Amino acid sequence: MRIGILGLGRIGAFHAETLSRLDVVESLVVADPFANAVTAAVERFGAEAVGSPEAVLAAGVDGVVIAAATDAHPGLIRAAVEAGVPVFCEKPVARAMKEGVEVLHAVRDSGVEIQIGYNRRFDAGFVAARSAVQSGELGPLHTVRSTTLDPAPPPATYIAASGGIFRDCSVHDFDIIRWVTGREVTEVYAVGGNRGADYIKEAGDADTTGAILTLDDGTIAVVSNSRHNARGYDVRMEIHGFQDSIAVGLEDKLPLRSVEPGVTFPAGTPHDFFMDRFTDAYRAELDAFTEVVAGRRTSPCTVADALEAGWIAEACTLSLHEHRPVTIAEVRAG
Repeated sequence: MRIGILGLGRIGAFHAETLSRLDVVESLVVADPFANAVTAAVERFGAEAVGSPEAVLAAGVDGVVIAAATDAHPGLIRAAVEAGVPVFCEKPVARAMKEGVEVLHAVRDSGVEIQIGYNRRFDAGFVAARSAVQSGELGPLHTVRSTTLDPAPPPATYIAASGGIFRDCSVHDFDIIRWVTGREVTEVYAVGGNRGADYIKEAGDADTTGAILTLDDGTIAVVSNSRHNARGYDVRMEIHGFQDSIAVGLEDKLPLRSVEPGVTFPAGTPHDFFMDRFTDAYRAELDAFTEVVAGRRTSPCTVADALEAGWIAEACTLSLHEHRPVTIAEVRAG
């Protein structure tokens, strides 16, 4: 199988390394505006370098991975679909929801599979949690708690272009809540604060947030996010039902310290980076994409799926700024 990669920044290079280790992938074809990144991919992975995204799509690739800057995603998705090449694209589909909806309408009836990169769907713990919910062993759910805490904030340049913490960070929580529970969010209420880096506040964003989501069956989901968690990269979920409760992320590398007498859990070195926490999930995600390319499965995370998480992020952003509950129907109509 011959896979193209558009964009060789941090995540693109990581995907190139992962793909190079999959037995089914015979060769990589890469393009990036930065010559040093291309040279590194050629030297490390034996990739074939070409001069443009158009050249990648014309190079006989069986599938293409889009890891370019967010603003390039819509155009690259459309170009790949027009070329009939299956697509894996890192989230989001587009910076603005309006443009994301336009992409959806443009590709919906193309017959070309598009997989959007929400890696938590491939993490063993979250997969087990979804299975437990689907089996009914927890009984009807009443509370879900989802947490994403970064060890340190990204640079000011990233913050200025990210669209805000709900769109670039919390959106992973929103997607995995939908996926694990199988329910849709109907209303949100979000709050935020700034106790850390001044440049985040100056960008009109919060560095620490909380959001309460009401699901369509009445289940309450509580989402906690922060750019400041000195102990490490913390991603967890609790799912509470009327018959049982389970958790994802309660393992020895959990970046949390117990002060209970005699308790040694967690005993491992804390996770300090998302690539560390989700290495296996990224591999499973791209392995799934090769199955999509081979026609053995349909996309496990479609453009429509990604947009649903995006609408929740839009609603939370509006709620934060206007200090009020916001329904998903309101932001869709707006």
